[in-house]
Amino acid sequence: MSGSGAGSAGGATDAVALTVLGPSGALDLLVPAGASAHDVAVEYAAQAGVDALPTIYTRVGRPLAPDAALESAGIGAGALVVALPYGAAPPAVAGRRGRADSRPARRVEEPGSLSVLWFCVSAAAALLAGWFASQQEPSDLRTATVALLGGAALLGVLPVGRYAAHRILAAPAFAASAAFVVAWDPAPERLPTILGVAALSAAVTAAVARSLDRYSEEALRVWVVVGVAVFVVTCAVALLDFRPQVAWALLLVAAMLAARFVPTLAVDVPDQFLIDLERLAVTAWSARDRPTGRRGRIVVPPRAVEIVAARGTRIITASSVAILAVVVVAAPLLLETATQRPDWIGARCVVGFAGGSLLFVARSYRHAAARALLRAAGLVCWAALLVVLFRGMEPGSLMAVGIAATAVAALLLLVAVALGRGWRSAWWSRKAEVAEAICGSFAVGALVPAVGLFRHLWELTG
Repeated sequence: MSGSGAGSAGGATDAVALTVLGPSGALDLLVPAGASAHDVAVEYAAQAGVDALPTIYTRVGRPLAPDAALESAGIGAGALVVALPYGAAPPAVAGRRGRADSRPARRVEEPGSLSVLWFCVSAAAALLAGWFASQQEPSDLRTATVALLGGAALLGVLPVGRYAAHRILAAPAFAASAAFVVAWDPAPERLPTILGVAALSAAVTAAVARSLDRYSEEALRVWVVVGVAVFVVTCAVALLDFRPQVAWALLLVAAMLAARFVPTLAVDVPDQFLIDLERLAVTAWSARDRPTGRRGRIVVPPRAVEIVAARGTRIITASSVAILAVVVVAAPLLLETATQRPDWIGARCVVGFAGGSLLFVARSYRHAAARALLRAAGLVCWAALLVVLFRGMEPGSLMAVGIAATAVAALLLLVAVALGRGWRSAWWSRKAEVAEAICGSFAVGALVPAVGLFRHLWELTG
């Protein structure tokens, strides 16, 4: 019998090449066909440096008697056996037992969609409470509201209970509402800084929740990144003494770009699934002979694929919610603050093209929830733009616009029915990609007049 360094047995015609998987890793052995399981255990212990002799199992978890010959057990060339310490459960039996024990636990511990709806409503209620409390004069009721919001945030980050995975995602909203009430100031130019402080409070709360436990780690990470990014942008604009419209324009364009680049960061496949490490490791057996069976290919466990896909889904969903939240705040405020003549043209272009880009990006998402959230963000941009456009129109013009909109809607309905599934064809996909690139480019280009750079240059030269 020989291990990776033996050469005399390599020319034996009755030699069997085995792979022994044990606590020290995989080891390739070249053993005689008449060797017993005890001989394989002795050789593996010698090659791997294990003190106690392990028990040899087949790849399906069936133990082999120490005096059982490999040939009688049906173990041929290229077979995989498992070496485990004495008394350890075989991998197949342990896997079945683990699945049987974990199924009831998952059904008991994992909350359902009703829990998601409940905590979404609670987060929205917390934001409304913060807004209405900030509009009141300092009083005991306002102080009690801040205390209740802060206490709810403190209790929400505790990793206790079956609903902790969803509760800790709503806790940053309570903290942001409390900070918004404390930092509120009626001056319009201070609103970006106030929202930045609220976003930073939400990020700190999410970081505390993530440090206590790993519930909803991906969504908490999105909370931290988005909260810090909003704080940096808004406070930088305030420190540089820029107008508030600069912060809203930058946040809106950043949300538009994030919708395109987040999927490239969400799916993180481990390197061992992309690189065949066994082909890179040169041993005596792999150097003499190239495996031709199934073992010569990379085998990715289905459970690993499920973990990567579930992690990417959580990141995409949380990022889409953050994009929608930023758009809901930034788009109306940008149109509201960019009032001067050169600025409002650029602001309207940024909002309109950003909404179109979000709608086109949403069609490339296969996840239904993320696609719906991005479409809602694009429609929010267009709805805010339409409100501003209709606000300055006369009653006669509004009637004409309503009639034209009805006619265009009927025409679009006929076109959609005629196309059927054509939008999913390659030709329509290419056109959509071109339209998305055009909208994104125009939105970034319109950022220059929207922030007031043209007006500032005209004021300097005038």
